[in-house]
Amino acid sequence: MKLSSPTYHQMNKLSLNYRELFVEQKIGRFIYQSLPDLVAELIVLCIGSDRSTGDALGPIVGSLLTKRSHSRFFVYGTLEKPIHALNLVSQLDDIKQKHKNRFIIAIDACLGRSQSIGKITASTGPLKPGLAMNKKLPEVGDLNITGIVNVSSSMGYLTLQNTRLHLVTQQAKVISRALSYSEYLLTESKQISQ
Repeated sequence: MKLSSPTYHQMNKLSLNYRELFVEQKIGRFIYQSLPDLVAELIVLCIGSDRSTGDALGPIVGSLLTKRSHSRFFVYGTLEKPIHALNLVSQLDDIKQKHKNRFIIAIDACLGRSQSIGKITASTGPLKPGLAMNKKLPEVGDLNITGIVNVSSSMGYLTLQNTRLHLVTQQAKVISRALSYSEYLLTESKQISQ
């Protein structure tokens, strides 16, 4: 039984600046409210490359999560073992083989308008990775979380290469704490229902 919260329960998208007060709790509650009741395996799929500052958001989140004890999350994509355009399809196939009853939370960096830089967006539905690089990759995820790391331009790769690591790291910390908070809410709700 989930704790009801009409503010978040009926929303399908949430977009907040990473510096906003209680941003981790707001995003964490959104994630929690978006999870189906009967999913056995929660996958956090962190997409990106450690070879590009702007594209490292996903792998940094994955690395932060693996440093914590997350009994409910299966984390894929870290700085050590990134998931990117070259191995995404094979990694998805591997996840489908290992996790039959899965719910995937996909995480990736994205480019946007200048006034949106620093925002973290969580929304229901799949993520479309590789758009900034004009790559045709499969959509992934039942829920997605993106961090707007820089301005969208025709030179996507150069823009990602010239993104400040500080911003990416701060957004990654917020996202990893939000996921931890959603896990806490899930654990609490399981204890209440028993």
